[in-house]
Amino acid sequence: MEELNTMDRALAGKVALVTGAGRGIGKAIAEALSEQGATVLVNYNGSREQALEVVERIKKKNGRAEAVGCDVSDFAACGKMVEELIGRYGRVDILVNNAGITRDNLILRMTEEEYDKVLDTNLKGAFNTIRHLSRYFLKQRSGKIVNITSVSGVMGNAGQSNYSASKAGLIGLTKSVARELAGKGICVNAIAPGYIATDMTEALPEKARQALLQRIPMEKAGQPEDIARAAVFLSGSGSDYITGQVLCVDGGMAM
Repeated sequence: MEELNTMDRALAGKVALVTGAGRGIGKAIAEALSEQGATVLVNYNGSREQALEVVERIKKKNGRAEAVGCDVSDFAACGKMVEELIGRYGRVDILVNNAGITRDNLILRMTEEEYDKVLDTNLKGAFNTIRHLSRYFLKQRSGKIVNITSVSGVMGNAGQSNYSASKAGLIGLTKSVARELAGKGICVNAIAPGYIATDMTEALPEKARQALLQRIPMEKAGQPEDIARAAVFLSGSGSDYITGQVLCVDGGMAM
């Protein structure tokens, strides 16, 4: 990701919290923000070892990072995490809500637990972090919030009614919070990845992967670094006049 070194250097000295940053898109975003000079708080829930590996990779490049365990779907736990981070670092400047899970099933077979678990992590988790951090952003009169949604939240996707609902809700949350905070120097935007090559998508059957590729005008899967570049942009000063927007990084899938 050396090309990121030529991008916005305004992140030097900033503190960034990236949820679900132990692997995939979250990992790429954490590393990209670090390369731009930010101190990165690598949040994880069930992937502690992977989060520690991300921290180690960042430190080997002379970056600053810390692994932070917290289930973002837990409102009280999020509050405690934020208080502890503010106590240690004095501020948080960037919040990237990337934590997400899938529990795919057809609507006729989907259980209440499958639906609730996805909404709790993907949507309520973002609310929890924003809710607890927003008062500090308001005190600072600055801040960047980047929510990782999905083209599934823009277009819908069969077999993913829970996931699509959570990601569509995240778009609504983004736009509403952006309106509330726009006059306070805080920008709130979302990135909607399409088919990105991660551990999650690689677990799909070959037939399903090929079907997805056929829906992409650029005829290829994206990489986690494609999302990381967008996150770096929306976290830096180059996006200071952008808020309430959804940037689709999807090879043309949702156009």
